[in-house]
Amino acid sequence: MNADLRETPIRVERPSKTLRELALEKVREAIVEGYFKPGERLVERDLCAQLGVSRTIVREVLRHLESEGLVANLHNKGPIVALLDLNEAKQIYEIRGALEGMAARLCAERRDPAIVKALEASLMGIRFSYAAKDMAGVLGLTNAFYQTMFTMVGRHVAWGVVNLLTVRINHLRSMTIKTENRDVEGPAQMERIVEAIKRGDGDAAHKAALDHVARAAAIAEALLAAQQTHE
Repeated sequence: MNADLRETPIRVERPSKTLRELALEKVREAIVEGYFKPGERLVERDLCAQLGVSRTIVREVLRHLESEGLVANLHNKGPIVALLDLNEAKQIYEIRGALEGMAARLCAERRDPAIVKALEASLMGIRFSYAAKDMAGVLGLTNAFYQTMFTMVGRHVAWGVVNLLTVRINHLRSMTIKTENRDVEGPAQMERIVEAIKRGDGDAAHKAALDHVARAAAIAEALLAAQQTHE
């Protein structure tokens, strides 16, 4: 083949994401952001029409989301949006507290201005997203905030553990960030973490991280308990 033809500027590039991956992202986002409610049936035919994809892709997406804990497959009912479990939520917040408290302490002990700068940038973005009622932005930037805390002190394994829980954490976080005054209270708590890191105070950073997780846990547990009461 002529070299000029191989290097032609009209060459069709392979899409960066497959149709299945795009469909998976859309359905996951719809569940996490509450478009599909806990306990709601996920009808394959309807999803095919809404997403504009084949039934094969929809089935693959639902199986993947079941492995993430976002979808449950009930006998004689089919796939539904998984109900958030109170006991599971408590365990997730326990893990978050232990790992985020450790990361905050290590960030403070590192005394690296680059860490503080990155955290402050994420926190500013979180505040802007709250003001714009952009809940997807809040979730994304909150994730970036914690990724900075873990990865900039070399705790990639711990961040990997958190990432395994990210979908479930965001499912819970999508509820808590919408509660009254959380748009003020949440960023203020995160700012205390950043200020302690900036001072190089490991104990204070650890405590601020634990306090933030404990408050989020209390909100989530109250919401889930109320849901169970009404079921």
